[in-house]
Amino acid sequence: MDWRDEGILLSMRPHGESSAIIEVMTAAHGRHLGVVRGGASRKMAATLQPGSGLMLDWRARLEDHLGAFTVEPVTSRAHLLADRLALAGLLAVCALLHVALPEREPHPALWRRTRALVDQLGQEGWTSAYVRWEVCLLEEIGFGLDLGRCAVTGATEGLAYVSPKTGRAVTAAGAGDWADRLLPLPAGMDGEGPLAPGAVVQALRLTGHFLERELRPVLQDKPLPEARARLMDLLGRPA
Repeated sequence: MDWRDEGILLSMRPHGESSAIIEVMTAAHGRHLGVVRGGASRKMAATLQPGSGLMLDWRARLEDHLGAFTVEPVTSRAHLLADRLALAGLLAVCALLHVALPEREPHPALWRRTRALVDQLGQEGWTSAYVRWEVCLLEEIGFGLDLGRCAVTGATEGLAYVSPKTGRAVTAAGAGDWADRLLPLPAGMDGEGPLAPGAVVQALRLTGHFLERELRPVLQDKPLPEARARLMDLLGRPA
């Protein structure tokens, strides 16, 4: 059994004396693990960093075996080490993909969104792209937000809240006396433009609510990964 695919490194851990087990998000084979011979060596250290873009050849005797990777570096993202916030964003992406995706299940739309996001990290507007990445992640795990029209009135303008149960948007008029039980919809989240810094934090509280709920069986009632909490902390600090 063998294949060749493009991937993004999510994590690496030593295996034996000189090998490593890596976890990657791939274009056609989903989240996948495998052994890299010599992966724990100093020579491979720069290649096997979280977020690195890799070309991967995977081979195993049987399809359900762990298998071994041969890796070729494609894109280094070492420059993010000098950007604390962008690095936190990268580590949050890696941690969420680790807990949210079943192994070896392709997610082509999420792959494209993930690759675009990690390429944008550190550039203007990347935090808004990160918000929409989490929205995409929710869709991929089976819970898409419906922010296009009011669940009560059908209106497409004046959307102000989101139902914490259904993920559907509601206008202020449609919310009525139930407004205090709904989640605020940050300005601009229902579009594609850049979000203000405060709206980014508010939007991530919204997506975080649904991610915690949908991932509860996987997380066994534990909170979302610490890497995401660290990103939230940095985003919430005064500029």
